[in-house]
Amino acid sequence: MKDNLSHTISYSESLIVHSCRAKQLRSEAVHLISKDLNRRQLRDLESLLNRAFYPLAGFMERDDYERVLKEMRLTDGSVWPIPICLDVNEEFAASLQPGQCIGLNDQEGFLLAILTINDIWKADKKAEAKAVYSTENPEQHPGVQALFTEVKDWYIGGTVEGVTLPIHYDFCDLRLTPAESNRRFLQYGWRRVVGFHTREYLHCAHREMVLAAARETGSSILLHPVVGMDHPGNMEHYTHVHCYQEFVEHFPRNMIQLGIIPLAERHAGPREALWHALIRKNYGCTHFIVAADHGDPFASTNADLFYPQGEAQQLVASLAEETGIEMVPEQAMGYAEKQGKYVYLAETPDEEVKNITSKELKRRLEQGENIPEWFSFPNVVAELRRSFPPRPKQGFTVFLTGLSGSGKSTIAKVLMVRFMEMRDRPVTLLDGDIVRKNLSSELTFSEEHRNLNVTRIGFVASEITKNGGIALCAPIAPYEESRLENRKLISRYGGFIEIHIATPLEVCEQRDRKGLYAKARAGLVKGVTGISDPYIPPSKPEIVIDTSKMTPAEAVQEIFLYLEEQGYIR
Repeated sequence: MKDNLSHTISYSESLIVHSCRAKQLRSEAVHLISKDLNRRQLRDLESLLNRAFYPLAGFMERDDYERVLKEMRLTDGSVWPIPICLDVNEEFAASLQPGQCIGLNDQEGFLLAILTINDIWKADKKAEAKAVYSTENPEQHPGVQALFTEVKDWYIGGTVEGVTLPIHYDFCDLRLTPAESNRRFLQYGWRRVVGFHTREYLHCAHREMVLAAARETGSSILLHPVVGMDHPGNMEHYTHVHCYQEFVEHFPRNMIQLGIIPLAERHAGPREALWHALIRKNYGCTHFIVAADHGDPFASTNADLFYPQGEAQQLVASLAEETGIEMVPEQAMGYAEKQGKYVYLAETPDEEVKNITSKELKRRLEQGENIPEWFSFPNVVAELRRSFPPRPKQGFTVFLTGLSGSGKSTIAKVLMVRFMEMRDRPVTLLDGDIVRKNLSSELTFSEEHRNLNVTRIGFVASEITKNGGIALCAPIAPYEESRLENRKLISRYGGFIEIHIATPLEVCEQRDRKGLYAKARAGLVKGVTGISDPYIPPSKPEIVIDTSKMTPAEAVQEIFLYLEEQGYIR
C-alpha cells in the first residue's frame, strides 16, 4: 500500500460555519425548536462537526442507516460500520417534519449547531442490535442493553451546520481536531503514523509493544486514548490523562504525539475496530493497532469475550486497501526476568514471563504495597497513588438496605457514633426518612420514584466517598437496579459495602413503630414495601444481618470486623 498522505486534507476541515454565518444561525435559532443533547449525542455531534466522522456531514438518513446495518457501507459505497443517528422520543418526533430546522444544544442549553431534517423514522432496534452487535439479547451485551434502554425509539437524519464545538475546559491542548492533528504531522514531517486506541492505564510493557509496532511499520505514533462518556467531574478521567502524559515522557523525542478523543464507544467488536480505524485515518494515521479482542465489551475483564478472538483484526485488515489505513496486530508483551527484557507473550512460556494483572495492581495500590519498576514507571505509579490511596485513607460507603423496622437506621446511628469516636474521616448519615424529607420530598412511592430516591442517595454518597469521607446510607432501597447503579458509581471513588438487614417481615411488623404495616394491612395506605410492594433482596451483599438474632451493638461489631479485614480501618 502506498503511504497515505492524508495531511493534504481534501475535505472541509470542519462543519463549523464562518463567524458571520454563525451569528445569523444564532439569531434564527431563537425561533426554532431545540433539543438539549445527552452525553452520547454530544460526543457524536462533536465528532461530526470536527470531521472525525468524515465522510458524514450530519446524522444519517434512513437509506444510509439501513445500508450501514446490512453492508457496513453508506449509500455512496463508502465503508462505514456504525449507525450515527439522532434519537428522540415519539412525542418530539411527532412535532417535526422533513425540511424543518432545529437547534442542537449542549446540556446547559448553549447552541452548538443547526440540524436541517431530511428524514424521520422509527428504528427497528432488534434489527439494529442484530446487525451491529450480533445479538438481540440485552443480557448478553451491554451495548444492546444501552440501545434498548437509553436510546430513544425515533431517529432523525439530516445535515448539520456547526456554530461552535462543545466547550471543554480540561486538557484543551490535547483535544486536537483531525485538521489540527494532520497539520501537526505535516509540520513534524511524519509521513507514516500508527494510531493506538486505549482507555486503559499504560505501563512498561505497553511502551515496548507500541515501539515495536512503530519500528515494524516505520511510523511515528499517535497515542489517542478515549475520554469517552465519563463526566469530567469523575476523578479517574483526570488520572487517566495525567498517567498518559507521564507515559509519553518515556518515548524518544519527536516520535509520539498524545491526543485525547471524546468518543461515545459502542463496544461493537469487529465493527467497532473498523470504526476506530476510520476515525484514526481522519486524524492522519496510516496504520492502526488492533487488538485481538478490540471493541469487545468484556475485553480487559475476567468475563468471557463476546466476539471471537482475532475477528476484529481480520475485518480491519480485509478492508485496508479500500479504507487507506493498514491494520497492525497488537502483540502483548511481558517482562522475562531471566533475559532482562520484554518479550512477546505469544512466543514465550507463561512461567518465564512476569506480569501484574489489573486486579493485582488495584490490590497493591489499595494496600500500599510496592509496584516494581519492571512493571510500571515511577512517575506513572505516583499519579496512580495520588488518585487511589491505600484503603485506610480512602473514603467508603456503607449501604444498609432492608424492610422498614428491620433495624438498619439504628445500626447506622451506632456506626456513626463509632466512626465519630475514631475521628479518622468525616462521617455523614443519609437515613431514609431524612433523605425523603430534605432531598426527595416531591417524590412518590412508585417504583420509578423509589429508584430515583435511591440513586440520589448514591450520588451524594459518591461525592462524600470521593472526598475521603464515610457515607452511611440506610434507605429501604427495595430494587436491585438502583442498588447496582450505586455500587457502580461509588466503587469508582472508594469502597462500597452493601449490608442486607435481613430481619424477617413478621419481626418488622411486631416492631412497627410508625404503624405503617398495620395501616397497610387495613388497606388504609398503599405502597408499603413488604405488604403491597415487593422487596428484592440484594444478590451479592458483603454482609447479611438479622437483627432478630443479634443486638445493634453485635451487628456493628460484625461490620467493623469486616471493614478491618478489608483494610478500610485500622
